[in-house]
Amino acid sequence: MTLDVRVLGPVALYVGGTPVALGGPKPRALLAALAVNRRRAVSSAVLAEMVWNEDPPDSYAASLQVFVSNLRKALRNAGVDSPAVLRTEGAGYRLEIDDPACDLGRFEIAREAGTKAADAGDHAGAATLFATALREWSGRALTDLAGLSFADSFATAMEEERLVAVSARVDAEIACGRASSVIGELVALTNENPLREPLWGQLITALYLSGRQADALEACRRVRTVLADELGIDPGPGLIELERSVLRQEPLNLGVVKRVEHLAAAMTETVTEVPRSVRAGTLRFADGREIPIPHAGIRIGRMTDNELVLDDPKASRYHAHIMPSRAGLLIKDLHSANGVYVNESPIESGALLADGDQIRIGSTILAFRAIG
Repeated sequence: MTLDVRVLGPVALYVGGTPVALGGPKPRALLAALAVNRRRAVSSAVLAEMVWNEDPPDSYAASLQVFVSNLRKALRNAGVDSPAVLRTEGAGYRLEIDDPACDLGRFEIAREAGTKAADAGDHAGAATLFATALREWSGRALTDLAGLSFADSFATAMEEERLVAVSARVDAEIACGRASSVIGELVALTNENPLREPLWGQLITALYLSGRQADALEACRRVRTVLADELGIDPGPGLIELERSVLRQEPLNLGVVKRVEHLAAAMTETVTEVPRSVRAGTLRFADGREIPIPHAGIRIGRMTDNELVLDDPKASRYHAHIMPSRAGLLIKDLHSANGVYVNESPIESGALLADGDQIRIGSTILAFRAIG
C-alpha cells in the first residue's frame, strides 16, 4: 500500500489515498517529529520534549508507547506492515519511509532537480520542477501544531525554504520569456516581504521585460522608499545597477538563472546595523573544536537535521540560524525557548556577528572567529 505522510500543511497520513485517523495533537506531533527525522532514530526523551512542548510528564515513556501502539494499529488496519514502518530502535523510534512517501521529501527531491535543471540552462524544466515542488504545500508547515516550539521553529525554517523555491521558479519563468505571467505574484510577494531586495529585483525585471518601464521605475522608487523609511539605508548594488539599466532602456542580461543556494543567501532580510565586511567564519567550542560556517549558512539546534547538532537539553530543536546577508553574517533566533545571546545580550530577531563575539545557545558557548 502506498504511504503518504504530510507535514507541509496540517499533519496528515494517507494509505492508498485514504486518510488515516491520527487522533489529537500529541499523536500528530509524534508523527510529525518522526517524519521530519525520517529514517533516523529519535530518542523517547527528545520526542517527549517535542510532543509536550519541552515540559514532558514523568510518565511520558508510557504515553509515547500508547501513541506508537495506536499509530501502528491504524497502519496495520490500513494494510501496512506497521512494525517495518514504525520501528522501535534503542530507547526511541524511527519512521522508516523513503522520501517519496512524505511531502517534505518530495518537495526536496523536486527542488533539487529544479536547481540542477537551472544550472544546466534548462529553464523550462526548472520552472516545471520548482512548480512541482511547491505543489506539495497545503499551508504553513505543521499548521495544526502551531504553539509547539519544535513545530514553530520547523515552520519558520521551512517558510524560508518555500520562499527560496518560489523565487527560483519566478527566475525560471522570467528566463523562459514569461515575465508578464509572474508580475501579479511578485507584487504580492513584495507586499508581504518588503525588505527582501531580490524579490524587488525580480519585480522590476519582470515589469521592464513586459514593456512597462514606467511601472518598473515606480517599483524602484518604492523599494528605495521602503528601505529608507524602515532601515535608513539605500538599495544594494544589484538593485542600483538594475535601476540604471531600466532608466537607460538597456537590454537585461538574463544569462543563467541564479543558483538557488546563492539566492537563499541573498533572500535574508536587510538589517539595520551598519554593514560590516565579515563574510565567513568559524564557531569554536569551549573544548577547542572549531566548526567552519558553510557558505550557505548553518542551522543550530538539537534536531539531527541541523548542520550543527547540539547535545544540550536547554537548546531548542531548531534554535538558531547563521546566514549570509548583504551586511555580513547574521545570526537569527528561530523562536527558541531560551533565546540566543551574543556577548550575553539577547537578540530579538537577528544580529550581525563580529570577530570575537561569544554566542550562547542554551548552555553552550560558541566563540565566533571571522575569516578574511
